[in-house]
Amino acid sequence: MKLIIRDAKIIDSQSPFHNKTVDILIVDGLIEKIGTSLPNSEAVEELKFDNLHVSQGWFDSSVSLGEPGFEDRETIANGLSTAAKSGFTAIALQPNSYPIIDNQSQVNFVLNKASGFATQLYPIGALTKESAGKDMAELFDMKKAGAIAFGDYNKSLDNANLLKIALQYVQDFDGLTIAFSQDENIKGNGVANEGIVSTRLGLKGNPNLAEELQIARNLFLLEYTGGKLHIPTVSTKKSVQLIKDAKSNGLNVSCSVAVHHLVLTDEKLEGFDTRFKVSPPLRTDSDRKALLKGIKDGTIDMITSDHNPIDIEHKKMEFDGAKNGTIGLESAFGALMTVLPLEVVVDKLTSGKARFGIEIQTINEGSKANMTLFNPKSKSVFTKVNILSKSKNSAFLGTEIQGKVHGILNQGQLILA
Repeated sequence: MKLIIRDAKIIDSQSPFHNKTVDILIVDGLIEKIGTSLPNSEAVEELKFDNLHVSQGWFDSSVSLGEPGFEDRETIANGLSTAAKSGFTAIALQPNSYPIIDNQSQVNFVLNKASGFATQLYPIGALTKESAGKDMAELFDMKKAGAIAFGDYNKSLDNANLLKIALQYVQDFDGLTIAFSQDENIKGNGVANEGIVSTRLGLKGNPNLAEELQIARNLFLLEYTGGKLHIPTVSTKKSVQLIKDAKSNGLNVSCSVAVHHLVLTDEKLEGFDTRFKVSPPLRTDSDRKALLKGIKDGTIDMITSDHNPIDIEHKKMEFDGAKNGTIGLESAFGALMTVLPLEVVVDKLTSGKARFGIEIQTINEGSKANMTLFNPKSKSVFTKVNILSKSKNSAFLGTEIQGKVHGILNQGQLILA
């Protein structure tokens, strides 16, 4: 494949061409030449869009797809196609399929299913067998098969000793442990953020304390064991402070935040719309602003869509009984551009690669072509037409977004939205 991308502004702080508008010549999946007004004597295919920007390919550290077992929610093939058209050249797949990805054969299954796609799939192995929280899964075997980290999706590990052992065990092969943090006893039957809104609506509350206590416990365990810990989808002001303090004390901890927690608040629950039922729950505007501050000061390492397709049967029901989760790949960039500067958005959509051991490809001559193409200025309203997933449970339907993703260039493939 030969391709010239015309008049593209490069957004890549690690590239010598950062913030420069240039032409890019791609030959057989490699960046051969970057410059202005590159000649095209061989009549090579050209690609040009208004206000075109390119960056390193984006990475999403938390994506659920469903297959195997829940293909009615999403398949790996359609999920990777959706990710590509949403600007992501790599995703970390959560293990919450049926069966759970808790052994080498399940890791091999999803990797085989994902072979040949432009968007690369990196499996997260379950930390415990069947994500039941009782016995440690086959972590080393999964690591050898291609798992990049270990965690039980949206399940907090009540057994502190098991997490301690896991943190110690994976150090032998430089493994990354993921600890979703929510004290189930304090959460109880809570379905919404405990506060004014939940009280007014008569919904059982899930207090900030449920997250913060568990994060504090997990950080104490990390301090004792050493190793590497990742805390996904933090949602409260105090959680950010706890992690900031832990980092200043030298602990090897990272964290992510979901797009919906940066943009939406629990005020959205007024209509009892289950599209807004997520875990952890949408919090207050004070928490949302603290999360944005944590993004800007570097406490929060990465942003995830926390894409979680749920079939209509488990969403179109009473709020208390509906499953948690929203899809988010398609709306991630456009929603983020309404609350954060472009360079911050791009940084937080790419910086997670290093933490998860994924090779980084800077936009430079001689590098592999691993890029996302987009226009950061375009404005629109996110509608069902924009949903590419099989499930339609988006919390951003009807929301005004900014920016348009044109597609990706990766694995020698150009995928346009």
